[in-house]
Amino acid sequence: MNLHETIKGQLKESMKAKDAVRLRTVRSMLTAFTSELLTIGKTPQDLLADEQILSVIKRLAKQRKESITQYEANARPELAIPEKEELVVLENYLPQMMSVAEILPIAEAKKAELGIDDKSKMGMLVGATMKELAGKADGGDVKSVVESLF
Repeated sequence: MNLHETIKGQLKESMKAKDAVRLRTVRSMLTAFTSELLTIGKTPQDLLADEQILSVIKRLAKQRKESITQYEANARPELAIPEKEELVVLENYLPQMMSVAEILPIAEAKKAELGIDDKSKMGMLVGATMKELAGKADGGDVKSVVESLF
C-alpha cells in the first residue's frame, strides 16, 4: 500500500476519532494531491507515487511555516495556532531531517573535495551540499552550516 492510499485511509480514521485537526489536515493534503494529479495530466482517481506525495507534503508544510511567520509578524497569534497544529500533523508524514551536527561533517567534506576556501564561492558549496543531502536536510540549516565554515 503506497502513501497515497494510507493517507486516504486515515481520513476515515480521523472522522471516527473525531480528531478535527488531523481531519482538516488530511483533507487539505488529499485536495493538494488531487490538484497535483490534475497538474500532471492524470485523473483524480489515479494515485501519486510516494516521492510525489512527499513533495506535496513538503510544499504544504512550507506554506504553513510561512503563514505562521506572517501571522506572528502581524500580531495575529490566534490565526497562527491552527497553522501550527496542522504543521505538526504534516511533519509526521515527512522523513526526519538531519540536524546541524550531522550536516557539518558532510559540508566540511564537500568544502575539501571542491577546494573552496573563498567566501565568494559559498553559494556553490551550499548547492553541492544540498545536492548531496537530497531532501534529507533543511535548506536553511545547510546554509547556516556552510556560513559557519567561513
